[in-house]
Amino acid sequence: MTTFKPAVVLVDDHVLLRNGLASLIRSFGEYAVLFEAHNGTDFIRQLRPRCLPDIVLLDINMPEMDGYETALWLKHNHPEIKILALSMYDTDNSIIRMLKNGVKGYVLKDIEPAELKMALESVIYKGFYYSEVVTGKLIHTMSTLDEPQQGTGNLLRLNDRELEFLKLACTECTYKEIAEQMYLSPRTIDGYRDALFEKLKVKTRVGLVLYAIRNGIVSL
Repeated sequence: MTTFKPAVVLVDDHVLLRNGLASLIRSFGEYAVLFEAHNGTDFIRQLRPRCLPDIVLLDINMPEMDGYETALWLKHNHPEIKILALSMYDTDNSIIRMLKNGVKGYVLKDIEPAELKMALESVIYKGFYYSEVVTGKLIHTMSTLDEPQQGTGNLLRLNDRELEFLKLACTECTYKEIAEQMYLSPRTIDGYRDALFEKLKVKTRVGLVLYAIRNGIVSL
């Protein structure tokens, strides 16, 4: 009897790192590496409709077609394929943008092999994985947002300006750019941010985005 092995594809322009990751994943004994690609364009070229991967390990910074574009393409064309972002970037903007583009997990390239194994398992069998190093206190945030009564109560307490700020916080705009769009001072915007952190019991901008997604304020 043949044991099912989830199919993995690696998309990264660093050949040595990509080859090393492929060897590491094969060594786990639980996955089949379908193929490797050096950017999004190469990935799409190699993709076969009758032999799709279960999960794609996707770098962000690549030439020609980067991780943001590739994730968005997959979201629109093959939403059933799960994406695990594997990047050197841990900024709020990069995390938010990848989340909005459909990634189900986000880890940094300097993680230990054991965490990569855990991340793969979690994305495939649970549907998501977000490293604490990347997301700060988001595990707590996600668990509290799963409580409908608390989420609804918080949502009802937000005024129009707070909702406007929350929607803009889910974009790639900096806080300074949000202030300009709302015709407010950066200090006032900092006040909105801190007030929402307190109301929604989150500690990062990514936490605000997850709250907005869970409550239908913005959609992925």
